Amino acid sequence: MKENLVAGPDRKSASMANCVYQYLYNIVAGAIVVLAVGSLLIGCASPALRAMATQEGLASYYGKEFDGRKTSSGEIFHKDDLTAAHRTYPFGTILRVTNLKNGGQVNVRVNDRGPVKPERIIDLSYGAAKAIGLDRMGLARVRLEVIDWGK
Repeated sequence: MKENLVAGPDRKSASMANCVYQYLYNIVAGAIVVLAVGSLLIGCASPALRAMATQEGLASYYGKEFDGRKTSSGEIFHKDDLTAAHRTYPFGTILRVTNLKNGGQVNVRVNDRGPVKPERIIDLSYGAAKAIGLDRMGLARVRLEVIDWGK
């Protein structure tokens, strides 16, 4: 009789432990599946990811009036660096910017937020604007392509 009393709670504990282990196993297995599918999507450059990684619209630039000031990322702005302000791309994201009028291209790193004007999609540093001929135009229609996502 004493043996049955001891065995009962042990069976209950073992059953509870099995439930916990099964629960944890399902979580880990689910995470592995999510990571695998995510890797496949990124590796295959799915249309959804490509759409997020490409934009077209108006670009402007900013220069000496902001030189030496802090950007939204906390780093100091230098007008001759190849940097940009974007509303949503993470800081550190590398973008290829193509001037659609003359075909000029430059790679920039997002380190600030902007532009302030809603009809524009990016503000380039003076150095980046000069590289694609935007410094002479003031505004230009551009294509943005994500080369590497920031953190």
